[in-house]
Amino acid sequence: MESYYRPIFGYVLRRTGDAEDAADISSETFMKAFLHLQRYRYEGKPIRNWLYRIATNETNMHFRRKKRMGAFLDRVGPELRRNFDDNWALDREQLDRELKLHDQFQTVLTALKTLPVAYQDVLSLRYFEGKDNREVADILMIKEGTVKSLVSRGLEKLRMICNPNQVFALLLMSYGFI
Repeated sequence: MESYYRPIFGYVLRRTGDAEDAADISSETFMKAFLHLQRYRYEGKPIRNWLYRIATNETNMHFRRKKRMGAFLDRVGPELRRNFDDNWALDREQLDRELKLHDQFQTVLTALKTLPVAYQDVLSLRYFEGKDNREVADILMIKEGTVKSLVSRGLEKLRMICNPNQVFALLLMSYGFI
């Protein structure tokens, strides 16, 4: 199912024009597909078509719910509507920033996989598992100075492959700032 997520997400994003809504609808699509997988019958058509049908139905339901929500907000008054819209905009901006950083993070992960295993091991333990240099040295049974060297060189190699901002995003995500 993983290979289908991006196309489904892209489809829903193009339909809704909103990354947050697209993420929610895509998640709902795959949850429903998983829950009802036993109902899928192969009739010469790929499962992808079935997923697109579910995504289409979920998107249409989203628009119907949104229309009802809009009607409700029209009845509650301009003050509450403005407050809702302001909070919605802030949440959307935050999600858009997080999605951008996540894309950068994925780019760095892909680049990390191209490095020699020694760099992958050290960088993964250091930044993904949150181990300090001493712990990394103990786990890999190498000297702490070697860990420092591998971390430094590994980050430099990543910077050469990726945009430095993407490497920065990796570090922020690994420390839980994102």
